[in-house]
Amino acid sequence: MSLSPDTLTAPTPATSAAAAPGAPPVPATAPRLPAHRDLYYGGAWHAPQGGYVDTFNPATGESLGPCADANPDDVNATVASAKVAFDSWSRTKPADRAVMMRKVATVLRDNALDLALLDAANCGSPVHEMVRDVRNAAAQFDFFAGLVTEIKGDTIPMGDGVINMSVRDPYGVVGRIVAYNHPLMFTAAKSAAPLAAGNTVVMKPPVQAPLSAYRLMELVDGIFPPGVWNVISGGTPCGVALSEHPDVPFVSLIGSVATGRAVARAGAERLKRITLELGGKNACVVYPDADLDRASTGAVNGMNFTWSGQSCGSTSRLFVHASVHDEVVARVLEKIRHYRPGIPTDMDTTMGAIVSRAQHEKVMRYIEIGKDEGATLACGGKVPDDPALSKGWFIEPTVFTGVTADMRIAREEIFGPVLSVISWTDEDEMLTQVNAVEYGLTGAIFTRDLANAHRAAGRIQSGFIWVNNAGPHFLGTGYGGYKQSGIGRDESIEELLSYTQSKNINITL
Repeated sequence: MSLSPDTLTAPTPATSAAAAPGAPPVPATAPRLPAHRDLYYGGAWHAPQGGYVDTFNPATGESLGPCADANPDDVNATVASAKVAFDSWSRTKPADRAVMMRKVATVLRDNALDLALLDAANCGSPVHEMVRDVRNAAAQFDFFAGLVTEIKGDTIPMGDGVINMSVRDPYGVVGRIVAYNHPLMFTAAKSAAPLAAGNTVVMKPPVQAPLSAYRLMELVDGIFPPGVWNVISGGTPCGVALSEHPDVPFVSLIGSVATGRAVARAGAERLKRITLELGGKNACVVYPDADLDRASTGAVNGMNFTWSGQSCGSTSRLFVHASVHDEVVARVLEKIRHYRPGIPTDMDTTMGAIVSRAQHEKVMRYIEIGKDEGATLACGGKVPDDPALSKGWFIEPTVFTGVTADMRIAREEIFGPVLSVISWTDEDEMLTQVNAVEYGLTGAIFTRDLANAHRAAGRIQSGFIWVNNAGPHFLGTGYGGYKQSGIGRDESIEELLSYTQSKNINITL
């Protein structure tokens, strides 16, 4: 899934804040835990009727305490509050909505480290990267606040005595369900466009890592009118109830393909508006004429090893031309050494933990599948030897060579730090293999030949393509996928307008 705005490139060995080999680590900083663990709706905190479940630190296995587990009755109460608030919020002047949104952006920037530490402790990604997540969320609030006057329609000439115009109206209550790899960024940034458009929002943060969402609501409490921005945490029953609710006309998900299909089925019953950002099994293609240092850096950055490859945008299939295969692999293995699993709340940690035991076990199973399928394990493939990490869910950066396109590790999304290298010689055959998977989110192409770049970019069936780069997003450009990777585009005016519906008004004078 998704990252956003300015400078979303993964850190490179040359620019990372990581300590030099042998230097003492920076001590871990304890996160400031939220004072509230309940449901936030109607501008107040409410004890959940569904009870509580524990959330955990994936780096230590320790409990971080109980969190609200909303049930369908809780969802009903939250949606009712948001529905009441919609009437006045939808009529609030766009400029006034923008003022409130910019206040949220300021709060995010002022509390970036505290929020990042919560995410580092709760989802397992390194704190230095989570600080960037918070700043990216702030940038999206500012971005969409600046676009509120672009929610406009057209006038159509009809002749004397008649005026015909179109306007854009918000949908109502928007339900957003987000994934665990960027908890704070998704919870905040993915609320910005619907709020700017005049919708009220019921946000369901990831059940694995809800703590930063609670703290965010503590910090922004009072900025919006009650019921405009609501947060309810919970598991599958909560998500199902939100997706099926008759008073939620718009549901958006960042998650797996299976969950996306379930949300789409629920929405179909009431013809809901649906947007989905789902999985990816993305290709990074290296041509023989490529700048090999740039290509190998891009192959490593594109894998998002910083957060253990837990990204739907990760370029986890590396197609390298046979003539440069060995040299590219050697450079990749050298650059990958920068990523060493460590305690996520240490500022010098370059690679975090897998979010949960279940996901850790899934990734390790895929590593065994790769071995069984005959791929060559070039590096990693195991948990770290460091005793300080023995209680957490860590996996070393892993590279398989000798992979063929029909292997499961080359076809199925692993959502972990596993890179599959595939050698190619025939361009047509390679591009066919690139497109053979059910996903189509991102793709990267490395070449010095403009014809190669345009030809490959035109043929790769993905919604977001880099040429001579891999990893960053660019605020203002639509991000989203083809095929089973989703429906809709985010991080752009297209996202903002998707949260509105067009109305035509014909006036006879």
